[in-house]
Order: sequence, then C-alpha cells, then structure tokens
Amino acid sequence: MDRLVKADVKEVVVLFEKCNENCSATFKLTNLMHAMAVAVSLTTTNPSSPFSIDIPFSTIPPLSSSTYTLSLFHNGTPLVSTAPEAIVVITSMLLAGKSHDYDDLRRLFLKPGPHVFHDAVIPVSIVGPDFAEFLISNHVPRSRSLLNKAISRCLPSQLTDLLTYAVECGNAESVAVLIDAGADSNSKDSNGRSLVPLAIQAGNEMEVVKVLLASGCVIENKVDLVLHEAAAANRVDLMRLLLEFLGEDDDADVDSVNHEGRTPIHVAALHGYVDVIRYCVSMGGNPNVADRKGWTPLHCAASEGQLGSVESLLWECGCHAKRAVDREGKTAFAVAMENGHVELGDLLHWGDVLFRAARLGDMHGMASCLTVGGANVNGRDQNGWTALHWAALKGKVKSVEVLLDNGADIDPVDEYGCTPLGCAVESGHLQVALFLVARGSRASLDKSKAFKGLVAPPKLFDSFGRLNKTCVT
Repeated sequence: MDRLVKADVKEVVVLFEKCNENCSATFKLTNLMHAMAVAVSLTTTNPSSPFSIDIPFSTIPPLSSSTYTLSLFHNGTPLVSTAPEAIVVITSMLLAGKSHDYDDLRRLFLKPGPHVFHDAVIPVSIVGPDFAEFLISNHVPRSRSLLNKAISRCLPSQLTDLLTYAVECGNAESVAVLIDAGADSNSKDSNGRSLVPLAIQAGNEMEVVKVLLASGCVIENKVDLVLHEAAAANRVDLMRLLLEFLGEDDDADVDSVNHEGRTPIHVAALHGYVDVIRYCVSMGGNPNVADRKGWTPLHCAASEGQLGSVESLLWECGCHAKRAVDREGKTAFAVAMENGHVELGDLLHWGDVLFRAARLGDMHGMASCLTVGGANVNGRDQNGWTALHWAALKGKVKSVEVLLDNGADIDPVDEYGCTPLGCAVESGHLQVALFLVARGSRASLDKSKAFKGLVAPPKLFDSFGRLNKTCVT
C-alpha cells in the first residue's frame, strides 16, 4: 500500500543554541487519503534521545495537515547518540465518523497487525556553530559526519571562528573539515599572527600544524615567531618541520629575534630545554647572542636556575661565556645570585676561581671558594680536569693538601685517563707526586706518557712506570 501521509520536509533541522534550553523545529504531515482520517504515532529512533515530540499521537482528517514540534531540551550540552537520529512515522487508517481520544490512539498502535503501517522515517539533524563547538571539543562518535552537517548552515565568518577554535582544541580532523567547508586558513589574529603559532601554543599534536601548512597557510616568522613558539613548547620535531617548510626564506633562521631581541635559544634556555638548545646550535644558531638587555642565553638560564641549560650552554659556548656582561655590567653569575640560585654559583663563578686559586697556590682564594662560595671541590672544567689536576700540574703542594683536606677525590680520571698523580709526574713535580702517594693515591702511570718531559730521577719509578713507594719513606 502507498503511504498514508507525507512530510513537508526531507529532514528536520534543529538549530542548537547554548543560551536556549529548548531548541526546536517544526514540520508538517499531510493526510493523503481523500475519504479517511489517519491516525499518526511519532517516536524517535533512540530510546534515550534528548528529543521530544509535542504530539506523539494524533489524528489527521482527510487531505488535511497537522504541524508538529520536535524539541531538544538541554542544559548547555547536547546528548549525541552513536546512531543517526530520526523520527519514525507510524500510521493507521480510521473509520469515518469514529472519534478517538489519546488513550484510544495509544492502544491502537500498541497492537501490531496489518492495520499499522511504518509510513516514513524523517532524519533529524542538529546544526549551528554552538553544536559545532561541542563536537570539536569532544570526542564524539561520527564527529566528522555530524560536524559536516552542523556547519552546513554556518556563515563564512562563523566557519573561520570555528577553525580558530578547532586549532585551539588540537582537533586536526575538525580543522580539515572546516577548511574543506570554506574556513579561511590564512586568517590572522589582532596582532597579525597566523593560526600556526596558536596551534603550537595550545600544545597540539603536529597533525594540526601539518593540516594548516598543507592548506596553504602562510607563515611570516618575523611576525608569527613560530620557531620561538616551538622552542617554548620544547618541540624539536616542530622546529624541524617548520624550518623545512620555510626552506630558503629569510625567515628560516634559528637566530631570528622577537621584540625583546631574543632568539629561540634564549627561549629554550629560560625553560631549561636542553634538546632545543642543542638542535638550534646544530642548525647554526649562535648561543652567544645578546638581547636588548644585553642578556645572553646563559644569563636567561641563570635567571631561572636552569642547571641543565647552564651546563649545555657552557659546553656549547666555552667558559668565556661566563664573562659576558649585560647593559648593567652583570655576568650570568651575578644574575643567578640576585635570583637566589646559589646552586649555580660553582658552575658560573666559584669553580673557575677555585681552579685559578689552585693553580696559583692562593690559599685564601681557595678557602673563600670552598667555605663561602660553596664551590664543588670535585667540579670539572671543560677539559674534564678537577682543581686537584691543576694544582698537581703546577706543583702546588699546599693547594693539593687543602683540596684533599676538603674532600677532593685523590685519583679523579679525565677522558684520556689522566690523574693528578700523572700530572705531577709528567710536569716533574716530585714533591707533589710523593705527597699524593703518601696520602693514598692508587693511580698507575702509563710509562710512555709519564716520562715525557720528566725531570725526576728514573729510579723513583719501577719498570711499570709506577712510583716506587720505598722512596717515599
């Protein structure tokens, strides 16, 4: 049998608005019968649906129409089912002249049989920017198809606003859907910056950035400062991607500066991101650039107490970086002390002073470093040497004694196997060598190295190049 009723729409579209707790849409059903009334039952496909129909059971006279309202009640968050939502239209013919109340109609449709027809299924869609926002910010099943439907009634400006929101949420799939629908991927914020720095700031996955770049999003690094943003996010992978994208452009520069005159290395130093520092230097970045305050990256790291950054920068820059002063004449050490980061004192100053005092035999200077400055008696310089190595090399017995009395390791080894005892022997300082042995040095000496430039009588050493301890007595 043909249909008994006909809907005036192919789809019921509900505009979702957060500020409106009852969002609704109307539709009409027309009785196609010329001589008989039609009973109508309206339900939704999802039993737990947030939708309701104002007249679930009704009677439509011959060739007449009735209007129905589908309402979506919510508290600001729409409930979205995993299956598509629809209105099921069930009908039955009524005998002419017989009236039916609500209960009669309900009982009529409770009884299955040939008198009941499944007349139509009318799809239901929720649209509007508010609903699109909900889909973007939540992991909703079928979100791609739902989002395409939700934005079908949005204006171009609304699509672009939604794109910005999707970038902030890190929803790469939604970003792609919105760009395909006409959102402007080259929209700028009030500062003229593109969507790429926004994606990085939000801590999003790389996929969002990739989608934006693939869509033709234009980056102006002098404005967008994407390398600075990636450095602040500790994202070496993003920096690599962005540098490849920028290619040979003038903007593709790891030494580009922001309004403070700081490079991405400054930014990484402030946050303690050692991998970013190393990557930037490997790409030709200069770790000694001074900003508008005269601060180098080392000053920045010192100001925040970033031990890892300080160690990395000293490795990359060398000890001369410690002597750089800002516009107020302050070294990184002074900045660290002003900010209470005394734990950096040894690396930035006291260690150097201790090495110098040990080399010169300056007892007062050594005492100041070890007691007042808190210098690490076993700290190492860029060569891997401790203060004891230097004191032994220079033949400063008093320095050796003070260092040992303050807890210095007696046999520290550098990367080439050199010990303080080896330094003393190679430089011909027998008194220091004998003193170290007397204090318990167990270091063995490589004869081929130990006797290079040796001034000491050979009888002090055995055939293996070790000190003859019988000579110590």
